[in-house]
Amino acid sequence: MTDINHTAVLGAGVIGASWAALFLASGRSVAVFDVSDSAEAQVRTYVERAWPVLQELGLTEQGDPDRVSFHKSPAEAVDGAQFIQESVPERLPVKHELFAAIEPALAPGAVVASSASGLTLGEMQAGWKNPARFVLGHPFNPPHLIPLVEVMGNERTADDAVAMAERFYASVGKVTIRVNREVPGHVANRLQAAVWREAIHLVKTGVASVEDVDKAMWAGPGLRWAAMGPTMLFHLGAGDGGLAAFCQRYTESFNRWWDDLGVLHLDPQTSGKLVQGVTEEAQGKTVSDLSSQRDALITATLKAITPLRAR
Repeated sequence: MTDINHTAVLGAGVIGASWAALFLASGRSVAVFDVSDSAEAQVRTYVERAWPVLQELGLTEQGDPDRVSFHKSPAEAVDGAQFIQESVPERLPVKHELFAAIEPALAPGAVVASSASGLTLGEMQAGWKNPARFVLGHPFNPPHLIPLVEVMGNERTADDAVAMAERFYASVGKVTIRVNREVPGHVANRLQAAVWREAIHLVKTGVASVEDVDKAMWAGPGLRWAAMGPTMLFHLGAGDGGLAAFCQRYTESFNRWWDDLGVLHLDPQTSGKLVQGVTEEAQGKTVSDLSSQRDALITATLKAITPLRAR
């Protein structure tokens, strides 16, 4: 994807600004569109703060944080861009209006990828006359640090658009998975939702506090999941017998646990209990403080595991 040297980012919130920082670090120029008058200042500040971390990860050798321009017209922003990352608010009318505005201005062969986490590809395609060059490219926050991008096309997507998006993401250091069937939340968000549902259930039923449930995750399976996925880890959990032996040994236990998992929905009372718990866990640290701590821990983890995965 070295032939892609100019990109566009549509929507300059936290996700869009993070994408802009990553694309700039990779040596591309970035045209940013956002309706907010403060977008330029916010993006420049975000890039400035993200750049040292990107340098630490070795991602800025070709980068220039000043190769960014700002536009009030989405059509102007996508002019000449070969890859466009869309991250405007997740409201279908907003996205459909944006797609209608940029479609006539797209360069031939350009790919538009949406960061949408809650909307499906089919819902968003309704905003296009021809959605052949439009794909799902769902990242995890913050995109300049978390490698994963979920990529998806369907029968209305051009044959090469998904593959092109995957190659581009790989060229900026991302790890992609292919979503084969449309489901709400895609793949990783559904996994997160399943874990969080049980975390809430454990708190709500008095099994453990919010802080201890969080601690059980980061000090326990979370460490292992940063290395390998759950199925592969269980394959290793029974020694030489592998997953077959694991399933034979632990089928009864897992079935019992699954039967006892909680089924619930967030309500004001439950939300209030979680807010109180996370406030106590934060111990007076601001969201900015905690975000910096998160980014430092993620950076240290990536520095440790990336060379090992390259072997």
